[in-house]
Amino acid sequence: MDSLSRRRFLIGAGGATGLLVAAPFACNALLLKARFASNPFTLGIASGDPAPDGVVLWTRLAVDPLNGGGMPSEDIPVKWRVAKDENMRDIVKSGTAIAPAGLGHSVHVELTGLEPSRWYWYQFTSGEHDSPIGRSRTAPAGNASLQKLRFGVVSCQSWQAGYFTPYQHIAKEDLDLIVHLGDYIYESGIAADGVRKHNSAEPATLEAYRNRYALYKTDPDLQAAHAAFPFIVTWDDHEVENNYANLHRDNLKPPGDFTVRRAAAYQAYYEHQPLRLASLPKGADMLLYRRIRYGQLAEFQVLDTRQYRSPQVPAVDPKKPEDYKRMQAERSDSRRLLMGQQQEKWLLEGLDKSQARWNILAQQIFMAQRDYTEGPDQSFSLDAWDGYSASRDRLLQFIEKRRPSNPIVLTGDVHAHWVADLKANFNDPKSKTLGTEFVTTSISSGGDGEETNAGADKIIKESPHIKFNNRRRGYVSCTVTPDKWQSDYRTVAYVTKPNAPVETRATFVVENGKPGVKKA
Repeated sequence: MDSLSRRRFLIGAGGATGLLVAAPFACNALLLKARFASNPFTLGIASGDPAPDGVVLWTRLAVDPLNGGGMPSEDIPVKWRVAKDENMRDIVKSGTAIAPAGLGHSVHVELTGLEPSRWYWYQFTSGEHDSPIGRSRTAPAGNASLQKLRFGVVSCQSWQAGYFTPYQHIAKEDLDLIVHLGDYIYESGIAADGVRKHNSAEPATLEAYRNRYALYKTDPDLQAAHAAFPFIVTWDDHEVENNYANLHRDNLKPPGDFTVRRAAAYQAYYEHQPLRLASLPKGADMLLYRRIRYGQLAEFQVLDTRQYRSPQVPAVDPKKPEDYKRMQAERSDSRRLLMGQQQEKWLLEGLDKSQARWNILAQQIFMAQRDYTEGPDQSFSLDAWDGYSASRDRLLQFIEKRRPSNPIVLTGDVHAHWVADLKANFNDPKSKTLGTEFVTTSISSGGDGEETNAGADKIIKESPHIKFNNRRRGYVSCTVTPDKWQSDYRTVAYVTKPNAPVETRATFVVENGKPGVKKA
């Protein structure tokens, strides 16, 4: 795919960038008359990464989505159009993009030339078939004094654990965008007790990952959310393999060459997300961390805490006291990195230069300390920032010293709602509060869940900076103004059967210039 990353082709009536992987398709009259046995838009449509002058439009052609796509081996032309109205009458942009066979016949149209801070509608056509109509919204101009931003935060959608009902509700909210914090798919095999069954054993090849994404993309509630709002996406571990770290497999898995599998997984991720050409993978490497600005009000620092991290610290054997000392020493070793040197430098420089009122870190794993053990001893989730405490210390010390405006951390991964303040010293409740972390529960992972449990109560007792926990499924709906951040914790009672109602379980606010969260 290296040649793809070096070749760009301007297509259609201005204002879009597409991909060219072969001879120009205009020379192939057969492709211009593409015919399909059935509708190729089975995986829906999406948009993402809003900018003041445009967004990325996405689709993937697949007449037989769960069996490799069922498409011919040639590149396929796909027409696209953008309108100011939902009936697609006031067309403002149109053109033709290529769905390259080498990218699973996915389409990524990078729109430019649109007006800032307004809604647009879009649609694709290939052969005799039209896609559904999607809606997207551009970001405000960089210097705009935005008075309100509303977005949803989601994470962790296991097909086998239940239905994606939270998307049914988030698609009806009055939002500007959705932020997805990872575990878009799960790589596990077929579970005997799954509410819905996966379509294969654990994937390791590009074709198998494509089929797994296709399965998830057929979910109607997920398709509705993508059609309603632009997404900002990042990944966690299950897009590749549980608890992987850089090119190291989970400590519980046998060693081996992980490079080929990671390359396949990364390409499949790109093929199925509304990402820019800058994120096109090069083998087993893919640039995913990036900044997305919403005027003077907010700036998203979108992080990647998987691709560059040091291997996890091995788990502690409670029967071996020396294991505890080893764990504490290793997790605080300054040589162990979570984001990698380059991304960490990029993040700190970005926070230092930011002029935004609210500085948002959109990332995957729990940042605040969670102590699982009662009493003076401590135990932690070593896959989270607790397992890389030197990386966290550097970030929080930077925030304390340089004081970027209103740091807020958004987190997924743990299949539960949490709220936590970020402290200069987590072991000292009286230490300075530097920011707040809002953790979203899962869309479906973990099944129906529960209100809370004894384990969470114990963590909160040992970690007084943690203010809230709920273990139902759902999402977080955020409303941001110059004066206040509000997070509404939205939950559904069940996902093991469809169409559960939604409710707001709790609301928390942070006031501008006053670090620390309060329950509304």
